Amino acid sequence: TSLLLMAGIMVTVGLCRRLTRRRLRFHQRLCTFLLEMFSTFQICACTNELCLLGNVEPKPHTALTLTYGFTVLHGLTLTGSTCNPCGTLQPMWGGGISVKMGGLKVGAQFVAAVLARVFMHFIWSLEMAEPHFGALSQGCSNPMQTTEMQAFCIELLFSVVFQLTILRVESVNPKYKVHLIALLITMLVYAGGNLTGAIFNPALAFSLHANCFYDKFLSYSLVYWIAPCLGKFLILYVF
Repeated sequence: TSLLLMAGIMVTVGLCRRLTRRRLRFHQRLCTFLLEMFSTFQICACTNELCLLGNVEPKPHTALTLTYGFTVLHGLTLTGSTCNPCGTLQPMWGGGISVKMGGLKVGAQFVAAVLARVFMHFIWSLEMAEPHFGALSQGCSNPMQTTEMQAFCIELLFSVVFQLTILRVESVNPKYKVHLIALLITMLVYAGGNLTGAIFNPALAFSLHANCFYDKFLSYSLVYWIAPCLGKFLILYVF
C-alpha cells in the first residue's frame, strides 16, 4: 500500500508538471514556482512515507533499497528542479538566476514542504496501511541521536560531500549520473541516518520534523538549516 501510494504521488506530480509546462509556459515566474513546488512536494511526501518504512524487516536493507530506488526515480522524473534551498544558492551565487527568482524557488520549496506534511498526515489518519497506525501520535520523532555539535558537524560534512559530488558529476551522462547520486545519498543515509537522519536539505528537514522545529527551533535550525547552507557556501567559496 505504501509503495502504491508513493507511485501514485509520483504519477500525479508528473501530470501536474506536464500540465504546468503546457498551460503556463508564457508566465515564467508562476511556471517556475509551480514546477519547483510540485517537485519538492513529491520528494517530501515520498520521504515522509519512507521514514515510516524504516523499521520494516529486514533492517536496514529494506529502507536502504527503497531509498536508492526512489532517489533514482526522483532524479529521472524531476529533471530541471532543485528541490533543495541549498542547491538554489549556487545559480544565485554565480549569477545564473536573479535573487528574486531564487527567493521564489526557495519559497516554493518550503510551501511544498508544508503541503506535503499536511497531505501525508491526512493520508496517515485514514490508516490504509499498517505503518500508518499511530504515525500521527509520534510528535517530534527526534532525529538527532547525538549531541547538537556533532549533529551540526555531520550535516555540514554531508552537505559538503553531496554538493561537491553534484559539481563533479555535472559532465557525466545523465543516465549514469542519477545512479551515482542515488548511491551517494544511500551511503550517507547508511552512515549517518541513525545519528541525524542524513537530510542535508532544509525544506525536507522541515517537512519531516516540523514538530521538532517548533519544540527546539534554535537547535534544529542550526543543524538542519544553517549547517547545510554553510556547507554549500564553503563549496562555492572554494570552487
